[in-house]
Amino acid sequence: MLTWAAAWTSAKISNEYMSYENLTFLRFFIGSLSLVPLIYKKSLKPYFVKKNLLYILPTSILFFLYNICFFIATDIGEAGRGSVLVTTINPIFTVLLMSLITKKINLREFTGVCLGILGGLIIMNIFQVGILNIFSLNNIYFLFCGIIWGIMTVLMNYGQKNMDSFQFIFICYLFTSIISLIIFDFEVLYKIELDNIFFLNFFIVSIGAMSFGTSVYMYLTPVLGPKKVSVFIFSVPLISMTIAYLFLSEPIKVETLIGGLISILGIYIVNKK
Repeated sequence: MLTWAAAWTSAKISNEYMSYENLTFLRFFIGSLSLVPLIYKKSLKPYFVKKNLLYILPTSILFFLYNICFFIATDIGEAGRGSVLVTTINPIFTVLLMSLITKKINLREFTGVCLGILGGLIIMNIFQVGILNIFSLNNIYFLFCGIIWGIMTVLMNYGQKNMDSFQFIFICYLFTSIISLIIFDFEVLYKIELDNIFFLNFFIVSIGAMSFGTSVYMYLTPVLGPKKVSVFIFSVPLISMTIAYLFLSEPIKVETLIGGLISILGIYIVNKK
């Protein structure tokens, strides 16, 4: 969760150097390469099984859409506050979809998710600014990110039941890089000047948040279940807003601290046995 939290600030900084499309391609291309040592000895057969492709292809497309929205959102909106919206909307859709599929949800899970949502709303100061502010231009792409990631969480849960988790992750990253390659601008890449600030922040966005953070998330999804794994994302808001304050000068208010503590309480309740 720490690498995910840092990725919001790093993405905003990376946007100053490169287009959304190029950042998306490079993120997944580097991410897929970083996983080769973990899967190179394993069979290629699972990649071409129809029942696996039914989960791999939609997940890859959603990865692409999520990351385009992610880079747009962090560019035009506030990285810290936007991360709160994404990490609170995501579990809503995850629990909703899983409840529709399994036709069940217990009171403890429902209570924990509600607390997480409440914490996020407090952090964003919605009770004073107004709920419609969530759908402003500065927030709408963050909203798309939350919805898309919630759907992906469910797909990843079922997609990894018939193949090794790291194989599933690798092929999704590779397919997403191929999809994003279609709109990759090679000419612009040769013209831009990159410095150590970009390389450091893009390392966090690609290797730190995606290769490590997202891979661990995908691996644990079928182990712990999509509901419990998605609720761990509630720990991201407080951390991400703190990082945004330190490096982007985005202010931290009292409601941020209160909302963060309430969200963490939600994590505890959902995972309490």
